[in-house]
Amino acid sequence: MLAAILFLFPFIRRFLERSNYRIVMLMMWWSQPRLYVGRGMHESTFSLFKYTMFWVLLIITKLAFSYYVEIKPLVGPTKAIMNVKIRNFQWHEFFPRAKDNLGVVIALWAPIILVYFMDTQIWYAIFSTLFGGIYGAFRRLGEIRTLGMLRSRFQSLPGAFNACLIPLEKTEQTKKKGLKATLSRNFAEISPNKEKEAARFAQLWNKIITSFREEDLINNREMGLLLVPYWADRDLDLIQWPPFLLASKIPIALDMAKDSNGKDRELKKRIQTDNYMYCAVRECYASFRNIIKFLVQGAREKEVIDYIFSEVDRHIEAGDLITEYRMSALPGLSEHFVKLIKYLLDNKQEDRDQVVILFQDMLEVMTRDIMMEDHISSLVDSIHGGSGHEGMTPLDQQYQLFASSGAIKFPIHPVTEAWKEKINRLDLLLTVKESAMDVPSNLDARRRISFFSNSLFMNMPTAPKVRNMFSFSVLTPYYTEDVLFSLHDLEVENEDGVSILFYLQKIFPDEWSNFLERVKCRNEEEFRMKLQKEEELKGPKELEEELRLWASYRGQTLTKTVRGMMYYRKALELQAFLDMAHDEDLMEGYKAVELNMEDNSKGERSLWAQCQAVTDMKFTYVVSCQQYGIHKRSGDTRAQDILKLLTTYPSLRVAYVDEVEEPSKERPKKINQKVYYSALVKAALPKSSNSSDPVQILDQVIYKIKLPGPAILGEGKPENQNHAIIFTRGEGLQTIDMNQDNYMEEALKMRNLLQEFLEEHGVRPPTILGLREHIFTGSVSSLAWFMSNQETSFVTIGQRLLANPLKVRFHYGHPDVFDRLFHLTRGGVSKASKNINLSEDIFGGFNSTLREGNVTHHEYIQVGKGRDVGLNQISMFEAKIANGNGEQTLSRDIYRLGHRFDFFRMLSCYFTTVGFYFSTLITVLTVYVFLYGRLYLVLSGLEEGLITQKAIRDNKPLQVALASQSFVQIGFLMALPMLMEIGLERGFRTALSDFILMQLQLAPVFFTFSLGTKTHYYGRTLLHGGAKYRPTGRGFVVFHAKFAENYRLYSRSHFVKGMEMMLLLLVYQIFGHSYRGSVAYIFITVSMWFMVGTWLFAPFLFNPSGFEWQKIVDDWTDWNKWISNRGGIGVPPEKSWESWWEEEQEHLKYSGKRGTIAEIVLALRFFIYQYGLVYHLHIAEKTKSFLVYGISWLVIFLILFVMKTVSVGRRRFSANFQLMFRLIKGLIFLTFVSILVTLIALPHMTVQDIIVCILAFMPTGWGLLLIAQACKPMVHQAGFWGSVRTLARGYEVVMGLLLFTPVAFLAWFPFVSEFQTRMLFNQAFSRGLQISRILGGQRKDRASRNKE
Repeated sequence: MLAAILFLFPFIRRFLERSNYRIVMLMMWWSQPRLYVGRGMHESTFSLFKYTMFWVLLIITKLAFSYYVEIKPLVGPTKAIMNVKIRNFQWHEFFPRAKDNLGVVIALWAPIILVYFMDTQIWYAIFSTLFGGIYGAFRRLGEIRTLGMLRSRFQSLPGAFNACLIPLEKTEQTKKKGLKATLSRNFAEISPNKEKEAARFAQLWNKIITSFREEDLINNREMGLLLVPYWADRDLDLIQWPPFLLASKIPIALDMAKDSNGKDRELKKRIQTDNYMYCAVRECYASFRNIIKFLVQGAREKEVIDYIFSEVDRHIEAGDLITEYRMSALPGLSEHFVKLIKYLLDNKQEDRDQVVILFQDMLEVMTRDIMMEDHISSLVDSIHGGSGHEGMTPLDQQYQLFASSGAIKFPIHPVTEAWKEKINRLDLLLTVKESAMDVPSNLDARRRISFFSNSLFMNMPTAPKVRNMFSFSVLTPYYTEDVLFSLHDLEVENEDGVSILFYLQKIFPDEWSNFLERVKCRNEEEFRMKLQKEEELKGPKELEEELRLWASYRGQTLTKTVRGMMYYRKALELQAFLDMAHDEDLMEGYKAVELNMEDNSKGERSLWAQCQAVTDMKFTYVVSCQQYGIHKRSGDTRAQDILKLLTTYPSLRVAYVDEVEEPSKERPKKINQKVYYSALVKAALPKSSNSSDPVQILDQVIYKIKLPGPAILGEGKPENQNHAIIFTRGEGLQTIDMNQDNYMEEALKMRNLLQEFLEEHGVRPPTILGLREHIFTGSVSSLAWFMSNQETSFVTIGQRLLANPLKVRFHYGHPDVFDRLFHLTRGGVSKASKNINLSEDIFGGFNSTLREGNVTHHEYIQVGKGRDVGLNQISMFEAKIANGNGEQTLSRDIYRLGHRFDFFRMLSCYFTTVGFYFSTLITVLTVYVFLYGRLYLVLSGLEEGLITQKAIRDNKPLQVALASQSFVQIGFLMALPMLMEIGLERGFRTALSDFILMQLQLAPVFFTFSLGTKTHYYGRTLLHGGAKYRPTGRGFVVFHAKFAENYRLYSRSHFVKGMEMMLLLLVYQIFGHSYRGSVAYIFITVSMWFMVGTWLFAPFLFNPSGFEWQKIVDDWTDWNKWISNRGGIGVPPEKSWESWWEEEQEHLKYSGKRGTIAEIVLALRFFIYQYGLVYHLHIAEKTKSFLVYGISWLVIFLILFVMKTVSVGRRRFSANFQLMFRLIKGLIFLTFVSILVTLIALPHMTVQDIIVCILAFMPTGWGLLLIAQACKPMVHQAGFWGSVRTLARGYEVVMGLLLFTPVAFLAWFPFVSEFQTRMLFNQAFSRGLQISRILGGQRKDRASRNKE
């Protein structure tokens, strides 16, 4: 009763748990341990209700399904089986009198019971997809997902910008909250008279667009079409939209006017239905009038011009412009004006006469063709009257206009930026004929601009002023990854003739052409020539630098991360300007302040200096380059590249561990000892020219803290973070990984995000703000695409649900923002104990939750993240995560969370952390249990005896259980949330087409394979511990992995298990008398055969150039060399099989007794084959005596004895008694052949018997090997370790051959290689690769001819 009350009213529970009163402790003795952590973690009653309902619904559904579909239908058939009496067995049965056929019952029920425990994970996937989708829709995700949607809502975008990104003025109202506000989020359109709002929107929007251009996502033309005028033309009195919305509107409007036949109202209606066309027409007319009035200086000319414009304006107001004037000549006037604009753009003195003629032509068109003859007389009369010259012909009078020297102001001096911008914009409006529907054309730019625009309509806190916002730091741990690609790295070719640069050009073709345009090169040849010139001149290598940066921004380099994070600073500078600028400065624009930076910096506390000062107070970026000191001393290029970053971004700070040798003070003898310091450096100020010190020091130490010893004791990355965290500043701390990126537009929302620390998020204020990520490596290859989709669904829909309603989101990766002060006083952001904290991120989340923290998730801001792109990299990453999860399962943090959460929150915690891996393990175990159960039924003869029974012949529940197992196996659990998230954000049609494409690119093969990786490493860690960090590398995988390398990586995790399953399926195929013809049998075994095929051959399928004949030949040579090399001290595993084999058993060395016993017990399964199969030999002639099994062991020992004799003989006699040894070997061979012939001739031994013998004895040998490895110290003492190694090598050779043969066979056919390249890489790269191979072939031919 008490427990129920405390569950229903969490606030009572919280109060009691936090209390230190003796009486309360006495009351709570049964539930409150004497621990500081884990108290008062209970959520509010509403949160409790939400996640309890989620789990109650899920559990009811799961139990109902399991009971009615899996359990109930199997009860009747089971009873029937228990009533059948079987006396006839096909092997030596130890318990022939046993009742109820218990063995059969266990074999039938075991897989179903396992699936019963595992399928909660499937139901969780289904429910999380549904609930995550609903929550995502309520958060307004995917409302703007295409450019069309952006256009339709662009009018409310300036309002959204001002509401979200600009702090509220004192007079403005705060935002509404609640359901109504969630369902409809409208922003008022900005009226033209609100100049400040329009100016702010222009500054922010243009900053985003120029950042796109700097990143080469758009070209100059697209940038022109996307920009809004910086210097708003105050005379226009209307909002100037970016030209991409107004493109082609003017030419269309001109055609409409030409064909309007004098119907004024109808034309007006048609133009006003398209708001953008209406804006374009008004803006063009206003700009036309402004420019003409600005250019015309002469008094008489001004009079004419003013008169014409006043007439036109009068007719516009009266609404009879079209009826009074002839519009058919309007396109002609437009053409003249376009020519005038071209002259204005060039602005050359020699064009003056042409401009005069143009003005005269325009006046003629206007007066003669448009205003028509009867209007002109009054105009001319007025001029005559003004001049006093009588009798002059109107034509002559007109001809003389504009010709005098001061009549027209041309060329224009000085040309201001504002004037240039105005003319360019008008040129675009008048001349862009085709609609700009595809601007921007780059997919990444589209995605970013759509997401950003969409996010402004989501719920986010109001932005404070920069001086009032929370200050924050960003921290990036870095070890020895790439900082910046060198030119050599980019141009060095792999064995296929593919360089990184070639690869990047093929994958990002549009960005490459935009880059060439930015560096003012028409094509690649011109670029190469300029590069060569730079080399020869020995001057500053600007082009080379640009090229290196371009490539590095497309890899996973430190340069990319630093650029991304420094956008925060740029964003804050701009926002500080918008906060502080007076109206005059604001209308002048941020660009003007930037342009006048040099002049400003000299003035006292200029606006620019103030903006920078405020930004420095609010933002710090520290990169923790652990090895920087060592790299600097050794002259490593990485240190030089980091220095380059420091000078590029003066506010960047680098922390590192400095090792210095200092003389010891305590000891009498002067012995040097190593002293360790945590140091923080910044770029040194450039020296003045008259400085006496000739050496230019590029970095300057700010702080140096002496450490008691080496800083890195535990896991590298968390230790690296922990030593540098002291150098961070502010209330927020964003931990960013080395493979992440950031975007200008997202950086603008940072101050909104930091306000979340003050918002209501349940009972406790947030301590970790979770962010979503965008995986940017998806375009590299099909594997990278699967990985990025899988990861995207986890960091969006997965974490959205974990944070709300389940309330169990922890910290999973690196864009999360920590409450810095909360975590510094509670043990830091990452734990770093060796092994146990391998996945250091999640322990930060555990830590926060256990100490009354609160983790939230916010989807209006995102950070880019790179993922691994090749199969070997992905497998290493998944191995690391699985190891980490194994260690979490054993950790006290999970134990405490499980203890202190209520039941339903504990379920959420389990199924979203270690439970997922445990379910994966059970998925694979189900297959094993099913197959071993079938093996028992087939070999004992029970299946034959019970073939009439329904439970054996047509077992529906078992089919359902195995179907759900294969759902998990082919990645169905991953696919559901993935489909929902893609559907939400990019539309369900896209989601469906993506899903089908993934199936065609063999996604099920990838997911089945990764299931094996997770299972192996998770299971091994649970049994033996010993998880270790696996560096995955962040490179581009365009190279071919050798066969031996794949074998080393997957031998134990996939190949051995795949072979074992294949053996089980073969035995079942040969000896089973099952319901063979039925669809169910085929379906059940097909999914298992698929698993076998995948586990054995996926690494070769996903290996670039995996089926090229020449590569195969090289691989075979390499494999032979590796397998035959002797090991020893200092021989790495890559060079010798022996070293690798010893290393593979490393985990057994540190395993406890329980682990060793478990290993031995598991190895015993390999002896079942021999026991069952020897009774199925023809030679045994239906004998069921135990003696048959005994004799089979005798045969095994005999074979092993002969092998041992031969190897001892080789060592002892091969040198001195060469002939004798050869004779003995010959005799042994002859004896073996004669025994075989005798057995075939006399007791009718068949070929099938020989195959059965192999199937029986091979697993036994493997089982003996496994036991010998588990008991290594004893085997060593007995002196058999050499023999065990020899036997193991034999097995590895056989396994290698079995794997290699099919791959080599397929490599015979050239089309296989073609298909593989198509499947593996995107279209552009596979085309490029084909061409490069052709060229490579030509190069080789030429080289060989030259040699001849």
